Amino acid sequence: MNTPEKILAAIDIGTNSFHLVIAKIDEKGSIKIITREKEVVRLGKSSTDMKYISEDAMSRGIATLKRFKLISDSFKADIRAVATSATREALNKDEFISRVFDATRINIEVVSGFEEARLIYLGVLQALSVFNDKILLIDIGGGSTEFLLGEKGNVIYANSIKIGAVRLTEKYFSDGKFKKENIENARMFVKSIINSVVRDLKGQYYKNVIGSSGTATNIGMIINEEENDNADEQFNFNNFSYSRESFFKIVKKITKCEKLSEIKEIKGLDPDRQDIITAGAIILEQIFLELGIEELTISNYSLREGILFDTINKEHHTLLKEDLSDIRYKSIIKLAENSRYDKAHSEQVLKLALRIFNLVGKEFGLTEKDEEYLEAAAILHDIGHSLSHAQHHRHTYYLIRNCELLGFNDEDIEIIANIARYHRKSHPKIKHENFSRLSPHNKERVKKLAAILRIADGLDRGHNSVIKDIEIEKSDKAYQFIAKTENNINPELEIWGANLRKELFEEVAGKKVTIKH
Repeated sequence: MNTPEKILAAIDIGTNSFHLVIAKIDEKGSIKIITREKEVVRLGKSSTDMKYISEDAMSRGIATLKRFKLISDSFKADIRAVATSATREALNKDEFISRVFDATRINIEVVSGFEEARLIYLGVLQALSVFNDKILLIDIGGGSTEFLLGEKGNVIYANSIKIGAVRLTEKYFSDGKFKKENIENARMFVKSIINSVVRDLKGQYYKNVIGSSGTATNIGMIINEEENDNADEQFNFNNFSYSRESFFKIVKKITKCEKLSEIKEIKGLDPDRQDIITAGAIILEQIFLELGIEELTISNYSLREGILFDTINKEHHTLLKEDLSDIRYKSIIKLAENSRYDKAHSEQVLKLALRIFNLVGKEFGLTEKDEEYLEAAAILHDIGHSLSHAQHHRHTYYLIRNCELLGFNDEDIEIIANIARYHRKSHPKIKHENFSRLSPHNKERVKKLAAILRIADGLDRGHNSVIKDIEIEKSDKAYQFIAKTENNINPELEIWGANLRKELFEEVAGKKVTIKH
């Protein structure tokens, strides 16, 4: 990588806390952390089901992000903000995202639980020397807990369950009291919720168990205070490990406390986590028990650091320029293969779409990021056939929208799904719910990219890959596509197919289109 030095700010918009980390990126892509900030916002405190972000929580979140924006601006940092459980589950998330943008000009990316796990793993790999090891990563957040099995940077398994320290606290301990009956009920509830993960991981070998984020780290801080008479407040807990025996001793100490005033007396406890540490400890306790964990190692790096490293990678590559270890490429191909796609046809459509993109992209105002969206949509455009031939474009939208595409955020997935949805049949319309949800900017990019994809797909109407290249002759009023073949093959069917699909291209280009051989 050969890039100019720049400053990046990563914001983690969590259910319990918001985190900011600002780093300097050198020309080799290495990072140096400049500053960190954390504020407890409790975005998801209003209910146990996380269906709505309350007005008070929104106000706290916006105020915090205003401060984070001022700090980032003081360093002239480019900002990337990622939201997790509380935001992705909220029915009024669009209102929150819109109000944040109006107040701060910060664009919030909402990521799936699986993508959250991947970003956390990316952060952990920068903090601990575990790249070559098969590890189990556990991240207990405020609203969800992420599990990931990874090795050499590859995600082998990822899952996200809707249980976190804030959510469990709201469900069983919202009155600030920790009755033994409620503690036992909470234990049974957590055990039942994590059962699917336990079944998935049964028989899996992993060398290390890594814990990231507040609960795992704060438990380590308490253990350190308990076992070390000369505990240093400035102790760096990265790579700090604690045993099963030490952990259960602390869990017993925490769960014996029936009142918040008793919990506050525990040495090493983060004051900001006093009311949720019992719930966090119960979640981790059940994970230890059900998975038979003997030791857990703490990573100081988590989601926000993962955001930094992911941003560095994304800003300088597209799918075809990455090698096959790239998580986004592998995620797209996995979905395509699971949907039994026509590989030869998809590759031909991809080739033709990118050729058209290179010929008109600049005039259309398209970017490298748009090229990546087009790549993904071209590969996946026909996967709806795995459900039904009839209306397969709609089935394609559904599959892309509801499958986990690692490396992409919620907005990315919506854009890709829409582009693929409109590779045939109706043009994008406001009355279509999937299209109406997009921002004005994304509506325009979907129209332009779908227009390119439609012609590319038409030019392989026979699924025979007879078109070897495309040229475009341009004038003030028209585009003339020239389809080139080999061995004097007449691409009559392909030109007919492309002519059926050219109207959207004419609409977005404002010019007539002719297609000839």
